[in-house]
Amino acid sequence: MDSFVIREARPDEHGALGQLMVSAYASLEGFPTPAEQPGYYEMLANIGQLAARPATRLLVAVEGPTLLGGVVFFSDMAQYGSGGTATQERGAAGFRLLAVAHAARGRGVGRALAERCVQLAREQGLAQVILHTTGAMQVAWRMYEAMGFTRSPDLDFLQQGLPVFGFRLPLRS
Repeated sequence: MDSFVIREARPDEHGALGQLMVSAYASLEGFPTPAEQPGYYEMLANIGQLAARPATRLLVAVEGPTLLGGVVFFSDMAQYGSGGTATQERGAAGFRLLAVAHAARGRGVGRALAERCVQLAREQGLAQVILHTTGAMQVAWRMYEAMGFTRSPDLDFLQQGLPVFGFRLPLRS
Protein backbone atom coordinates (compact mmCIF):
# COMPACT_ATOMS: atom_id res chain seq x y z
CA MET A 1 0.00 0.00 0.00
CA ASP A 2 1.25 3.44 -0.86
CA SER A 3 2.15 5.83 1.93
CA PHE A 4 0.26 8.91 0.76
CA VAL A 5 -2.87 10.30 2.42
CA ILE A 6 -5.84 12.27 1.07
CA ARG A 7 -6.94 15.26 3.13
CA GLU A 8 -8.20 18.84 2.91
CA ALA A 9 -5.67 21.26 1.46
CA ARG A 10 -4.26 23.79 3.92
CA PRO A 11 -4.22 27.46 2.87
CA ASP A 12 -0.40 27.44 2.89
CA GLU A 13 -0.53 24.68 0.21
CA HIS A 14 -2.83 26.50 -2.21
CA GLY A 15 -0.02 28.20 -4.17
CA ALA A 16 2.01 25.02 -4.60
CA LEU A 17 -1.11 23.07 -5.59
CA GLY A 18 -1.95 25.73 -8.16
CA GLN A 19 1.52 25.42 -9.67
CA LEU A 20 1.24 21.61 -9.69
CA MET A 21 -2.07 21.92 -11.57
CA VAL A 22 -0.69 24.41 -14.09
CA SER A 23 2.27 22.12 -14.75
CA ALA A 24 0.10 19.01 -15.10
CA TYR A 25 -2.42 20.59 -17.48
CA ALA A 26 0.16 22.51 -19.55
CA SER A 27 2.05 19.26 -20.21
CA LEU A 28 -0.98 17.43 -21.67
CA GLU A 29 -0.45 16.83 -25.38
CA GLY A 30 -3.41 18.21 -27.30
CA PHE A 31 -4.66 20.35 -24.41
CA PRO A 32 -4.80 24.16 -24.79
CA THR A 33 -1.67 25.99 -23.65
CA PRO A 34 -1.55 28.81 -21.11
CA ALA A 35 -1.25 31.26 -24.03
CA GLU A 36 -4.39 29.83 -25.66
CA GLN A 37 -6.55 29.80 -22.51
CA PRO A 38 -4.96 32.20 -20.00
CA GLY A 39 -8.12 32.49 -17.90
CA TYR A 40 -8.24 28.72 -17.37
CA TYR A 41 -4.61 28.62 -16.24
CA GLU A 42 -5.18 31.61 -13.98
CA MET A 43 -7.99 29.64 -12.32
CA LEU A 44 -5.64 26.65 -11.89
CA ALA A 45 -2.86 28.81 -10.44
CA ASN A 46 -5.33 30.33 -7.97
CA ILE A 47 -7.04 27.03 -7.13
CA GLY A 48 -7.34 27.99 -3.46
CA GLN A 49 -9.98 30.57 -4.38
CA LEU A 50 -12.35 27.72 -5.27
CA ALA A 51 -12.08 26.37 -1.73
CA ALA A 52 -13.89 29.49 -0.49
CA ARG A 53 -17.07 28.56 -2.41
CA PRO A 54 -19.94 27.02 -0.45
CA ALA A 55 -20.18 23.19 -0.60
CA THR A 56 -16.68 23.00 -2.10
CA ARG A 57 -13.64 21.13 -0.80
CA LEU A 58 -10.09 21.26 -2.06
CA LEU A 59 -8.48 17.86 -1.49
CA VAL A 60 -4.82 16.95 -1.76
CA ALA A 61 -2.77 13.78 -1.78
CA VAL A 62 0.37 14.19 0.31
CA GLU A 63 3.28 12.01 1.32
CA GLY A 64 4.87 13.63 4.33
CA PRO A 65 5.48 17.24 3.25
CA THR A 66 5.32 16.40 -0.48
CA LEU A 67 2.25 17.41 -2.47
CA LEU A 68 1.39 14.62 -4.94
CA GLY A 69 -1.88 15.87 -6.41
CA GLY A 70 -5.21 17.51 -5.82
CA VAL A 71 -8.85 17.79 -6.87
CA VAL A 72 -11.82 20.07 -6.23
CA PHE A 73 -14.98 18.38 -4.90
CA PHE A 74 -18.41 20.02 -5.13
CA SER A 75 -21.36 18.70 -3.12
CA ASP A 76 -23.59 21.31 -4.78
CA MET A 77 -23.37 21.37 -8.57
CA ALA A 78 -24.41 25.04 -8.60
CA GLN A 79 -20.81 25.72 -7.46
CA TYR A 80 -19.22 23.46 -10.11
CA GLY A 81 -18.47 26.32 -12.47
CA SER A 82 -18.29 24.49 -15.80
CA GLY A 83 -19.97 25.14 -19.09
CA GLY A 84 -22.94 23.06 -20.18
CA THR A 85 -25.83 21.87 -18.05
CA ALA A 86 -23.96 20.21 -15.17
CA THR A 87 -24.47 23.17 -12.82
CA GLN A 88 -28.25 22.58 -13.01
CA GLU A 89 -28.04 18.98 -11.75
CA ARG A 90 -29.68 18.44 -8.36
CA GLY A 91 -28.86 15.64 -5.93
CA ALA A 92 -25.43 15.32 -7.50
CA ALA A 93 -21.84 15.93 -6.55
CA GLY A 94 -19.02 16.64 -8.93
CA PHE A 95 -15.28 16.95 -9.08
CA ARG A 96 -13.02 18.93 -11.35
CA LEU A 97 -9.41 19.83 -11.90
CA LEU A 98 -7.88 16.55 -10.79
CA ALA A 99 -4.10 16.74 -11.23
CA VAL A 100 -1.16 14.58 -10.21
CA ALA A 101 2.47 15.70 -10.04
CA HIS A 102 4.63 14.22 -12.80
CA ALA A 103 6.85 12.42 -10.27
CA ALA A 104 3.83 10.77 -8.60
CA ARG A 105 2.13 9.40 -11.72
CA GLY A 106 1.45 5.68 -11.86
CA ARG A 107 1.09 5.35 -8.06
CA GLY A 108 -2.70 5.46 -7.87
CA VAL A 109 -2.84 9.06 -6.65
CA GLY A 110 -5.42 10.17 -9.22
CA ARG A 111 -7.64 7.20 -8.54
CA ALA A 112 -7.40 7.70 -4.77
CA LEU A 113 -8.44 11.35 -5.16
CA ALA A 114 -11.36 10.38 -7.42
CA GLU A 115 -12.43 7.59 -5.04
CA ARG A 116 -12.40 10.03 -2.11
CA CYS A 117 -14.75 12.31 -4.04
CA VAL A 118 -17.13 9.39 -4.69
CA GLN A 119 -16.94 8.44 -1.01
CA LEU A 120 -17.81 12.02 0.05
CA ALA A 121 -20.81 12.01 -2.30
CA ARG A 122 -22.01 8.68 -0.86
CA GLU A 123 -21.58 9.97 2.71
CA GLN A 124 -23.78 12.96 1.82
CA GLY A 125 -26.48 10.72 0.35
CA LEU A 126 -26.19 12.16 -3.14
CA ALA A 127 -27.56 10.23 -6.12
CA GLN A 128 -24.67 10.61 -8.55
CA VAL A 129 -21.23 12.03 -9.25
CA ILE A 130 -20.54 14.12 -12.35
CA LEU A 131 -17.22 14.96 -13.95
CA HIS A 132 -15.80 16.24 -17.23
CA THR A 133 -12.69 15.36 -19.17
CA THR A 134 -11.21 16.01 -22.61
CA GLY A 135 -9.76 13.94 -25.41
CA ALA A 136 -6.27 14.95 -24.24
CA MET A 137 -6.88 13.23 -20.89
CA GLN A 138 -7.00 9.60 -22.04
CA VAL A 139 -5.36 8.20 -18.89
CA ALA A 140 -8.00 9.90 -16.75
CA TRP A 141 -10.77 8.91 -19.18
CA ARG A 142 -9.84 5.21 -18.89
CA MET A 143 -9.56 5.49 -15.10
CA TYR A 144 -13.04 7.03 -14.82
CA GLU A 145 -14.56 4.31 -17.00
CA ALA A 146 -12.80 1.63 -14.90
CA MET A 147 -14.40 3.21 -11.81
CA GLY A 148 -17.87 2.82 -13.38
CA PHE A 149 -18.41 6.32 -14.78
CA THR A 150 -20.28 6.34 -18.10
CA ARG A 151 -20.37 8.92 -20.85
CA SER A 152 -23.22 11.39 -20.56
CA PRO A 153 -23.36 13.43 -23.79
CA ASP A 154 -26.09 15.68 -22.33
CA LEU A 155 -23.34 17.18 -20.13
CA ASP A 156 -20.89 17.90 -22.99
CA PHE A 157 -19.90 21.45 -23.85
CA LEU A 158 -17.26 23.47 -25.69
CA GLN A 159 -14.70 25.45 -23.69
CA GLN A 160 -13.31 28.06 -26.08
CA GLY A 161 -13.57 25.55 -28.93
CA LEU A 162 -12.26 22.57 -26.87
CA PRO A 163 -14.74 19.67 -26.66
CA VAL A 164 -15.34 18.75 -23.00
CA PHE A 165 -17.05 15.42 -22.31
CA GLY A 166 -19.41 14.67 -19.42
CA PHE A 167 -19.53 11.50 -17.33
CA ARG A 168 -21.86 10.25 -14.58
CA LEU A 169 -21.58 7.65 -11.85
CA PRO A 170 -24.96 6.68 -10.31
CA LEU A 171 -24.64 6.04 -6.59
CA ARG A 172 -28.10 4.57 -6.00
CA SER A 173 -30.88 3.23 -8.22
